[in-house]
Amino acid sequence: MSARHCLVVDDDDDFRAALSAALTRRGLRVSSVADTRAGLALALTDPPDDVVLDLRLGEESGLELIAPLKAAHPAVRIVVLTGFASIATAVQAIKLGAVHYLTKPADADEILAALAKQSGDASVEVASRPTPLEHLEWEHIQTTLLACEGNISVAARRLGLHRRTLQRKLQKRPSGMS
Repeated sequence: MSARHCLVVDDDDDFRAALSAALTRRGLRVSSVADTRAGLALALTDPPDDVVLDLRLGEESGLELIAPLKAAHPAVRIVVLTGFASIATAVQAIKLGAVHYLTKPADADEILAALAKQSGDASVEVASRPTPLEHLEWEHIQTTLLACEGNISVAARRLGLHRRTLQRKLQKRPSGMS
């Protein structure tokens, strides 16, 4: 029986290389690329069983790759990784067909556990303390940006902000968020 094929799509060269090596040590056959175009091209020529997909790929969104991957290979299992977690993007990733959404830094064991999941875990405890205001603002911005299909100018108008102000806010992640 051949090893499962895992495609890693991440624009951080060091992270991609380290994750690829760790997954290879765990018995997977790993291919890796830095952008969505190369990811889709590779997936069409060498279909993966699993995909580890970064949410932000330079100016691209990794979410754009989920639908074409699922259309080409309906059984592919996709885990989305991000250093900029938000509820809006997590929900969107799952709706598009990802099996899980993890925040960076995530190690190979966490990723493999996520790829093995069949569904969400209802036993996970819900935080009981109130969400800080800066996190609520981040969530609102992410939801609006998602509704505007990533168009910062349109999102800024909807939020009543100047485009540059919104860009600055997007570059800063609230403290305590991974």
